[in-house]
Amino acid sequence: MNLNLKGKVAVITGSSRGIGKSIATRFAEEGCGITICARGKAELKKTAEELEAAGASVLSVPIDLTAPESAAQVIDQTVGHFGKLNILINNVGGNRRKEFAETTDQDWYDMAELNFMSHVRCSRSAIPYMRKEGGGAIVFISSIFGREAGGPGLSIYNTTKSALISVAKIMALELAGSGIRVNSVAPGSIRFEGGSWDRRMKEDPEAMQSFIETNLPIGRFGTVDEVADVVVFLASERASLVTGASLNIDGGQSHSLI
Repeated sequence: MNLNLKGKVAVITGSSRGIGKSIATRFAEEGCGITICARGKAELKKTAEELEAAGASVLSVPIDLTAPESAAQVIDQTVGHFGKLNILINNVGGNRRKEFAETTDQDWYDMAELNFMSHVRCSRSAIPYMRKEGGGAIVFISSIFGREAGGPGLSIYNTTKSALISVAKIMALELAGSGIRVNSVAPGSIRFEGGSWDRRMKEDPEAMQSFIETNLPIGRFGTVDEVADVVVFLASERASLVTGASLNIDGGQSHSLI
């Protein structure tokens, strides 16, 4: 399927590794100019070099998106470099696992900045440029634990990931008239080199096999490429009627009915 993305410009946050890196790679393969950004300079540089070696047009921005001014810097640098912006993929995020009673205000502030406010600020900065282009696409990377309970120790993660789904829905309603589609995706357990599931699999393969048998109907972890394929489709005009949606990418792992 031709996604008609050649010549588009996409910003992918948190894109030096894992899901973000795979999404950036897919957009590059479709002929997009891409901006990648992350806090880790060395890993970001390596990813940029890999993408450029494959023929991609890449702007690499080492930056901490929890700083309030950083979102506008990434978006403005993208437009300054490529001349426009069509697509924003809000992927940056993390986790701080604690029992709720043990969490501190600082825990909540830190993770809200990383998992939620960085996405809000990037989106606000991107919207004027997308309106100038006559439309665009924004995709938030949430989690199945933004759609349903993730269990003990995940109060901060659950809350911030749920917030992404909520803000995406309202943004979709507000921006439809500007031709800007907004969606979220909810990945399940995704294994990639260096990720938490990869580490657990190597540390205790027997326990992880039991987890797979109990929780993953397709009998395996998902891959970053499987997430990336859905995200790139959602950002393309092939998904022109899809806005305000939250799509599970989980191989049947989640239990939500909607």
